[in-house]
Amino acid sequence: MDWNRRAAVFLAFAGSAVAQVEGKLDLNQLIREALERNPEVLAAQKKYEAARQRPAQEGALPDPMFSAGWNSSGNPLPGAGLGTEPVANIGAMISQPLPAPGKRRLKSEVAGKEAQAEFENYESVQLSVVSRVKQAYYRFQHAWSMGQVLAKNRDVLTAILRVSEARYQVGRGMQQDVLKAQVQISLLEARRLQIEREKRTRAAEINSLLARPVGSPLPQPPEPDLHAGMHGTLDAVLKAAQENSPIVLREQKMIERSETAVRLARKDYFPDFTVNGGYYNMGSMPDMYMFRLDMNIPLQLRKRRAAVTEQQANVEQARRSYAATGQSLSARIQDEWATAETSLQLVELYDKTVLPQTYLTLESSLASYESGGVDFLTVLNNYAMVFEYEMNRHEEMQNYHLAEARIEEISGIDLATFPMSPVPAVAEPTLELTK
Repeated sequence: MDWNRRAAVFLAFAGSAVAQVEGKLDLNQLIREALERNPEVLAAQKKYEAARQRPAQEGALPDPMFSAGWNSSGNPLPGAGLGTEPVANIGAMISQPLPAPGKRRLKSEVAGKEAQAEFENYESVQLSVVSRVKQAYYRFQHAWSMGQVLAKNRDVLTAILRVSEARYQVGRGMQQDVLKAQVQISLLEARRLQIEREKRTRAAEINSLLARPVGSPLPQPPEPDLHAGMHGTLDAVLKAAQENSPIVLREQKMIERSETAVRLARKDYFPDFTVNGGYYNMGSMPDMYMFRLDMNIPLQLRKRRAAVTEQQANVEQARRSYAATGQSLSARIQDEWATAETSLQLVELYDKTVLPQTYLTLESSLASYESGGVDFLTVLNNYAMVFEYEMNRHEEMQNYHLAEARIEEISGIDLATFPMSPVPAVAEPTLELTK
């Protein structure tokens, strides 16, 4: 096999980034649009806005009650006996309920804590939508990239097929070598169809999250990379998550809400009051005025003890829930961190060792095949290893990106701006050939 043909085979493997055309799909723009238009985010926002109105309602006085009527003597008609009978009158009365001192403030505080918890839930929904946008974007991005790897490998396999055809035509090869290469090309076509399906699926998912028509076209994304890798240490991320995760903060607000509800339940041991005032026209007799203070007598102590015990149980439940949430969050972050770290190490292994070695193995087997030193099946197996390892590398890059997005969702922190020392970026593998 001459040098030009061998160069055509191997240069296709050497630095696929050169052949990539930078796309215009902007992840940050997708996130902004999702936060502005996603129905889940908008629904959570409105729910929070509704909850913000409750403290003012709970802290307000009950509405006063106005009463008007008459007392008659001799017959039921208004004014009967007015001015002649001391019990006959026409008048009006106003009543104002007054809860026990501190009740309105505590009710307002309970509603305020619930509103703060609802805000953390709103933040959690935002993080969830952002994470899903990122994951759909990364899957879409890697589907594009894998499609380009597949196209590049198809060119390589086509070049190998030409070599086997040339050897067969001069009687130095077998027809089954040609047929095996053609079968491999057909298998690549089947893989291409799967990748195209993945691209359409992820594009529809992105459009759905952005409240666009599902069939809206998306431009080609840029070539995936590992940015600056994972920042900092796992312990630092876990600590930051405890301080920033909306899931944890919501549980904290629910503890505070339950503690305030206990104080409110204890206020039921104190009586509520109602202030009444009225004016009555007595006709020719002097006008009559009435003032009265009513109050309930909290005699149902068993009921009130049960209410306090209920709220105390709610406090303990909220604390247990907070502890369970923190443990679950830590476990999930550690799991995703391990996934990201392992994927990062595997990509580095593929770049520095596995892929360069398989490239050289394929090059050596092609040279030996040309001289009759090895059979075509060896060449084909070596090619299959190159293709498999390149696809595995992109799958590990995808796993890293997905784990990173999930860590950000769980922890509530942006790993790209997390103030720690960055890990050096992993370069795209290249293969240098010598004649």
